[in-house]
Amino acid sequence: MLDDDLDDIHPLFAGAPSTTEFKKLRKRIVRYTREAIEQYGMIERGARWLVCLSGGKDSYTLLAVLYELKWRGLLPVELVACNLDQGQPGFPSTVLPEFLEKMGVPHRVEYQDTYSVVMDKIPQARTFCSLCSRLRRGNLYRIAREEGCSAVVLGHHRDDILETFFMNLFHGGRLATMPPKLVNEEGDLFVYRPLAHVAEADCEKFARALNYPIIPCDLCGSQDGLQRQQVKQILDQWESNSPGRRQVMFRALMNTRPSHLLDPKLFDFAGLMLDPDKKDGKSGGIPDLR
Repeated sequence: MLDDDLDDIHPLFAGAPSTTEFKKLRKRIVRYTREAIEQYGMIERGARWLVCLSGGKDSYTLLAVLYELKWRGLLPVELVACNLDQGQPGFPSTVLPEFLEKMGVPHRVEYQDTYSVVMDKIPQARTFCSLCSRLRRGNLYRIAREEGCSAVVLGHHRDDILETFFMNLFHGGRLATMPPKLVNEEGDLFVYRPLAHVAEADCEKFARALNYPIIPCDLCGSQDGLQRQQVKQILDQWESNSPGRRQVMFRALMNTRPSHLLDPKLFDFAGLMLDPDKKDGKSGGIPDLR
């Protein structure tokens, strides 16, 4: 299904480079996205998804790849793109509506001034991310319900998931990260991350190659010393010292052994018993040398 012909494809791929390098990049992203969708059971035939579009490289990549899968008959769901304009000063509010109109993508753009709320509630020198994210997510859930969607689809990629894992490890005292699929607290919406297996660098190359009108996040990006930035720098250094380290660490998140951790809620350590048939030393193991 994933042949080299890009001519008969959605307008989101118009002007795609014809280079072998780009074709390999596109195939890799599509393959990893399809893999995640199938592996984590995201497809509900005939469902309607709210695809959240921030204007960043990751969300453009998400939208394009989902439309390619849909175009090829591999994603039997209805897609509605959504941008939440949070009232940040200088935000180019016409860029995304014009882009989506040009691409022929069904969409909803909504204005909610969460920026003023964040600036009012967060003390000076504190980070905005937690409250900003919470307000954004609440609005997206509401919009999804109003649009008759069963899922909110986000553009978080492999590196976001790794960074969140290490932020929880270093600062939260827990082993946890962004799951590829979850149900919201109200129990009425799925949250999907189809790019869970896709590297950030691939999203960057993909969006740049297609000249998508990328909009930076000036609210979060304007702050120095964010924990996520610090973790990202650590991971960058590890990757520089040992190329491929990120992918190895990511695979570890998919290969956990609860019996070799320390959480009694995940493994019944108290109930762990010796095999009575092997207590007499007849198991063929290492002999008792006392």
